[in-house]
Amino acid sequence: MNPTARRNARHYALQAMYQWQISGTPTQDIETQFIAHQIVKNVDLDYFKELIHGIPKQHTALDQEMVPFIRRPIEELDPIELSILRLAIYELQNRIDIPYRVVINEALDLTKRFGSIEGYKFVNGVLDQIARKIRAVEVAGDVKKK
Repeated sequence: MNPTARRNARHYALQAMYQWQISGTPTQDIETQFIAHQIVKNVDLDYFKELIHGIPKQHTALDQEMVPFIRRPIEELDPIELSILRLAIYELQNRIDIPYRVVINEALDLTKRFGSIEGYKFVNGVLDQIARKIRAVEVAGDVKKK
């Protein structure tokens, strides 16, 4: 696994998920468009495809994971930050091969790059709480190491 290729897959998946949220374009059409016109070299295409097809299928359940940790309706969240949260929660739930700290760090990097100025603080707060819930054993193991 190439970390840069995986990071690039997340980058494009975020953009694709934003497009899906805003336009409602079918994910297969978005995949075709991105592969033909957006994606450049050094991208984990399999991971990109997993994300852009898996997140929409699970978006209702992903949203339910964040509801207890946000103070406003999901519809009022910044669309980029919502896409990032969905992506990270998907990874926390479905990709236990990726350490939770990596998931959170990657989400924060995306938020700093594409989100609002202070958005990373919100994303970090939500993901930290969700990680403690979804990956309780892993998080507890990290706490004991300190």
